[in-house]
Amino acid sequence: MTAQAGAATDGRHYHLALALKGRRVVVIGGGKVALRRARGLLDAGANVVVIAPEVDPGLAALPVTVLRREYRDGDLAAAWLAHAASGDAAVNARVAAEADRNRIWCVRADDASASAAWTPAVARKDDVAVAITAGGDPRRAQRLRAAVEMALAAGKLPLRRHRGSWRQATRGNGHVALIGGGPGDPGLITVLGRRLLAQADVVVADKLAPRALLDELDPDVEIIDAGKAPHAHNLTQDQINDLIVDRALAGQRVVRLKGGDPFVFGRGGEEALACVRAGVPFRVVPGVTSAVAVPAYAGIPVTHRGLTQDFAVVSAHLDPSHPGATVDWDALASGPGTLVLLMAVSHLDSVAAELVKRGRNAATPVAVICDGTMPGQRVLTSTLADVATDAGRAGIRPPAVVVIGEVVRLREMLGAA
Repeated sequence: MTAQAGAATDGRHYHLALALKGRRVVVIGGGKVALRRARGLLDAGANVVVIAPEVDPGLAALPVTVLRREYRDGDLAAAWLAHAASGDAAVNARVAAEADRNRIWCVRADDASASAAWTPAVARKDDVAVAITAGGDPRRAQRLRAAVEMALAAGKLPLRRHRGSWRQATRGNGHVALIGGGPGDPGLITVLGRRLLAQADVVVADKLAPRALLDELDPDVEIIDAGKAPHAHNLTQDQINDLIVDRALAGQRVVRLKGGDPFVFGRGGEEALACVRAGVPFRVVPGVTSAVAVPAYAGIPVTHRGLTQDFAVVSAHLDPSHPGATVDWDALASGPGTLVLLMAVSHLDSVAAELVKRGRNAATPVAVICDGTMPGQRVLTSTLADVATDAGRAGIRPPAVVVIGEVVRLREMLGAA
């Protein structure tokens, strides 16, 4: 793959990738430039001959043939490619002239305009190489390479192999990636998570996952909506477990895309155990949990020196009086300085009442953050005594994160919008 900018866009240049394994390449010069060129040539498997009176110690340590002398006419005999990197323009011109007479491509390190060939800046990721020239401007090419490398690492470019060729290469063995997509904003997924998502054959996505990223996938990637919103699941957890295992056993790269972190109330552990039982390779990609990120995005640190040194994260999807509720409300009422409640909107009245009944001050500040980190984020501030009523009047709906504690007062002090 070649990316071209600058003077070469006029169509005067033709780009090739050379197979140099076992072929003779002559490098004239022994300095830092020659060292860089020799390393790249060795990576390509070339048989490298270096000709220079003096050579850099790093160059002398490489598995190359070193002739410690001045360049002579005839030194390019049997060469497939030459690099003129002597630091002497006259010598480089002689090397280029000999190469031209013998129809050998020659790269001049000192003068791109007088060179018959160029060494591009190369960005690599796995088996993909992007070669970049920039009108003879090496610094510009290096800046472009850095940008391309970042895009490749982040999965912003289409690295995904064709499904058929991938299956053949892996002999039908698929795998599962359990990826935490972060608190909502698509930019808050990790670099690794985004890259693995770009390589997926099938994506099983929750409602609270960063679904805008799904629009960037190849058209033939299968997207399965698992739902997994409060009280509204398209698939049961057992069905999801079976699905990701079956698809991986069929040789597909499966991404299980969740909101937040897969191991923070995300049932990622259950899905990992299902893979273990089935003998399916899997990896867990941690995500930015909404329990900490959403309050921070709203200007509320969950800990702050002088206010609180601890916090607790609680799943409040069940009414405290529900027989299946296992939360120790006594400990929460008298314990951690900050409480962060997830999935609490439906039972906010009973949760607040339970905390007050068990000793938490009714005047404790509370913030309810709806659609955290997203463009439509809303923040309601209240007290433990009034939050349920205030949230009902404001029409607060899931997803929302509830923060209880003195740290809520910092939001106004920090000037959060």
